[in-house]
Amino acid sequence: MADDKFNDEEVGGDVKSRKDRPTGSTHFGDVDFNEEQADEIGDATWGEVFRTCCVHDAQEWGYIFLGLVAVCFFLYFFLVGLDLLGNAAKVIGGCTAGALFGDQTNPVAGLMVGILATVLIQSSSSTTSIIVSLVGAKSVTVKAGIYMVMGANIGTSVTNTIVAMGHLGDGDELERAFAGATVHDMFNFLSVAVLFPIEVITHYLFYLSKALVGGGDDDREGQGEKWNGPLKRIVGPLTKTIIVPNKSVPKDIAKGGSCDEYYPVNCTDGILDAKHCKKVGLITCDKKAGCPAFFQDGASRRDDEISGAVVFVLGLTILVVCLIGLVTCLQKMLMGMSTRILYKATNVNGYLAILIGAALTVLVQSSSITTSALTPFVGMGALRIEQMFPLTLGANIGTTVTGLLASLVSDGTNALQVALCHLCFNISGILVWYPVPFMRKFPLQAAKNLGKTTRVWRGFPILYIFIIFGIVPLLLLGLSSLFTQDSKGFTVLGSFITVILILVIAYFVYKWYKGGLKERVIDSFETRQKKNEAIQALPDDMDYVKSELVRLREHTGLPEPTPDVEKGGDSSDEA
Repeated sequence: MADDKFNDEEVGGDVKSRKDRPTGSTHFGDVDFNEEQADEIGDATWGEVFRTCCVHDAQEWGYIFLGLVAVCFFLYFFLVGLDLLGNAAKVIGGCTAGALFGDQTNPVAGLMVGILATVLIQSSSSTTSIIVSLVGAKSVTVKAGIYMVMGANIGTSVTNTIVAMGHLGDGDELERAFAGATVHDMFNFLSVAVLFPIEVITHYLFYLSKALVGGGDDDREGQGEKWNGPLKRIVGPLTKTIIVPNKSVPKDIAKGGSCDEYYPVNCTDGILDAKHCKKVGLITCDKKAGCPAFFQDGASRRDDEISGAVVFVLGLTILVVCLIGLVTCLQKMLMGMSTRILYKATNVNGYLAILIGAALTVLVQSSSITTSALTPFVGMGALRIEQMFPLTLGANIGTTVTGLLASLVSDGTNALQVALCHLCFNISGILVWYPVPFMRKFPLQAAKNLGKTTRVWRGFPILYIFIIFGIVPLLLLGLSSLFTQDSKGFTVLGSFITVILILVIAYFVYKWYKGGLKERVIDSFETRQKKNEAIQALPDDMDYVKSELVRLREHTGLPEPTPDVEKGGDSSDEA
């Protein structure tokens, strides 16, 4: 039967549409590549996958080797950019993030603190490690730490959403990339929406984790050492020459310290190394690599934060450039490959994909890096969102390992209990939203709808990040703090604002679905997008109009108007 099947390659290399192929499959580079739906993709055989992967002549193998070298080059500096972005965020937001932590008795406040702190330092692993160390030092209770960990889970997804914005230049890629990035957001939001109220009412995570640690042992001594994954060993030597964040600053500030205690930076005899620079601020020196390029003797907090901002822009630039290079190389390598074959090769069992995502995240010690590295593949169409979803679930599991390792160093079992709460929370979320196919549709469809919104207005991802990871957490944190002031006046004020806010949300939902607000907003976005596209196309349109005028003159024989003739005509008219 295999001989009866047409090989797409036999039709000819000049075919650029699935409609002209006997198999009806879409190939990368086709004019109708973006029109194919997931349910229209046919099933390939493993024989086809093998022939496409491994049967090539010497010249093709040479091109493949050069392509892989280019992909590895761009991928390495993509990870360097991500690392610089995270390190710079820790420098910029280190003092502010540390000041956010405290024994927040209000669950909503704890949740918002976890979100904001993770957004500021761009790492849920770092946030969780800080929370675990604070619980271990008894600066934060276990119950307060649980809500902060839930918030950290939400805040970590901002990084891959930023990476998705690297596809702003292509509407099709942006839709896929933004959907692939926000499926992580949607899972985290939905998990918190279900499990947060359950935890507030029953404290099931608290009691489950307490049972797992055997009821608690305050006399337990800390054991173990800090573990650095292989990615840190590969990328670290380069990034440490640029900037090294002082991770002890947010921890010390969270325990009651002040950022001003670290300044001005002082190095004995002006010698810049870890041995002589004992008083350092947000930027520190590494024992092996020495002091980074942006380290300054005598620096103030403002100097360090400016340096962090510069490195943040540098990291973002490297990230975008390498993202473009990585996508371009992969598109060139996949040009002409059938989507049937690619999706057959990447169609891994969902539960195995969860294990793969967890293993990758354990190795790189960051769920942000795992999901951010996969987002470009979704954007270019090499990975479907349905395949991205279980990988992000695995990344959520893998990122808990950092907190577990940090808890092993702390005395007692409280820190270990919070780290286990993080693990149990993610496993609970997976059990709710993944095993039943019907339940998977909720995060997947929500992410796809967000991706489609970028079709209406490409600036939507910026608005989304600004509102979801900035305005909403700050608003809810401020509102929840009114209920923790031990004052009847503040409590009444908070209750009044809460009622007003609920009424406003209810009115907004009514107007959105019944009052035509949804249509007006979409029309506004579409108008804005059309204006932007018209402005971008204006130079080309002007050139087209000029070329048409030239063609019209040539056709009619009209002479070219000259400034002298025009002036002469004007003067004769005046006469």
